[in-house]
Amino acid sequence: MDTRTLGTQGLEVSAIGLGCMGMSEFYGTTDEGEAIATIRRTLDLGISFLDTADMYGRGANEKLVGRAISDRRDRVVLATKFGQVRNDDGTRGVRGDPEYVRQACEASLQRLGVDHVDLYYQHRVDFSVPIEETVGAMRELVEAGKARYLGLSEASPETIRRAHAVHPISALQSEFSLWTRDPEDGALSTCRELGIGFVAYSPLGRGFLTGRIRSPEDLEEGDFRRHNPRFQGENFQRNLDLVARIEELAAEKGCTPAQLALAWVLARGDDVVPIPGTKRRRYLEENAGATEVDLTAADLARIEDAFPKGATAGDRYPDMSTIDR
Repeated sequence: MDTRTLGTQGLEVSAIGLGCMGMSEFYGTTDEGEAIATIRRTLDLGISFLDTADMYGRGANEKLVGRAISDRRDRVVLATKFGQVRNDDGTRGVRGDPEYVRQACEASLQRLGVDHVDLYYQHRVDFSVPIEETVGAMRELVEAGKARYLGLSEASPETIRRAHAVHPISALQSEFSLWTRDPEDGALSTCRELGIGFVAYSPLGRGFLTGRIRSPEDLEEGDFRRHNPRFQGENFQRNLDLVARIEELAAEKGCTPAQLALAWVLARGDDVVPIPGTKRRRYLEENAGATEVDLTAADLARIEDAFPKGATAGDRYPDMSTIDR
């Protein structure tokens, strides 16, 4: 597996990572045994970059990842996040105050069973706390050896600049795929100006771009995508029509739609690293094959014609209030 460098501080990761969120919740039924086997197969394939967060499964995902890597920590570039708070009554909040930053990091390290994480993100920006205070506390974690590099998620260009002035930010993680191209409106260019890498989550459009979801009924009860605007009503069919075009191009290219979609993200630049999530080894191996798909300029132009920016129907979350802060 080829590697890519995130930021200018020396963080080297595999060209594709693994998003672990769905192994614990949000995407229907989970299977811990298969999840751990998938993580270990990930490392066997040379994919070193694992992504989790303290809010996934309310800590359960970090514990799962920790168990999977307990005897192979030296093979992993481990990323986790803090900042999204899930309350007992089902509501959520965002915290970025220094005291919480320190508490959250200690709790994550304990659940993961490690003494440091390689990349520590603020999951969502807390607009009630100056970003300088949040990143100042994160900087202390680097100085204490508890985090090697720092990142932000779904942050606006202005926030990125202010944060980077306090301590170098190595990576911005935001949703980016053929059906979510918002980062092209400023975040990506800001990262490149400042020397910050870009980590693309949901590069397969939450599974939609694989072509395996043909109806909302294909999603299990409890799958959060049932409440996602892009998976509902007329939006679903309009988006399915777009995927049909990708399926045609993938067939011509001799790859799967998922591989074509991931290859498109990889082709956006050597500073872009997609982290497709999966719960199963068979899809992991399919995703890894995207690194072998070479898209020519003509291929990219045809993909652009088939799936132009802004073509996707519907917002990407029911509530977009914490995005691009």
